[in-house]
Amino acid sequence: MLRGRRGGGGRRAGGGAPAEDRIGTRFQMRQRFFTIGDRFFIENERGERAFRVESKILRVRTTLKFQDIQGNDIYKIQEKLARVRDTMNIEDANGQVVAKVHNALITPLRDRWKISVPGGEDLMTRGNILNHEYKIERGGFTVAAVSKRWFRIRDTYGVDVANSEDALLLLAITVVVDMVALGG
Repeated sequence: MLRGRRGGGGRRAGGGAPAEDRIGTRFQMRQRFFTIGDRFFIENERGERAFRVESKILRVRTTLKFQDIQGNDIYKIQEKLARVRDTMNIEDANGQVVAKVHNALITPLRDRWKISVPGGEDLMTRGNILNHEYKIERGGFTVAAVSKRWFRIRDTYGVDVANSEDALLLLAITVVVDMVALGG
């Protein structure tokens, strides 16, 4: 589940904080990195491997396993054959749903995604999903910010996660949003 629900790491949404202001640890993600049977490493801003993602095909659907650097499964996303209302679940290593990501609102320039967290406070994305310029908020506080401006590498975006949060879960949420919104 999410750690440190509201610790000192979050920024007040709409508080005028520039995108360059840090809220915690910044990670580097590749856009559409998931190819069948591939392994991808999520790196921190210093280029050090922080997490890994394994992509596997199981019975005509893609499964992404989010692991610590030693290869222990932490979270899993399994693409459903028929998605209902653009919804995907994130499960822990025991198969328990820890987050349900679904599209709450579609507008011409912005998508709004709701992340339901069983037993916890829900999250919401706000911003431009297609251009990877958005925030993930809980109760009006920013717990993660996503931006392409932080890294100058093609097809790469950054995810800045508040130190009091479960970084890997928030990274998995950004992957789900990317998969569903961009048809990945």
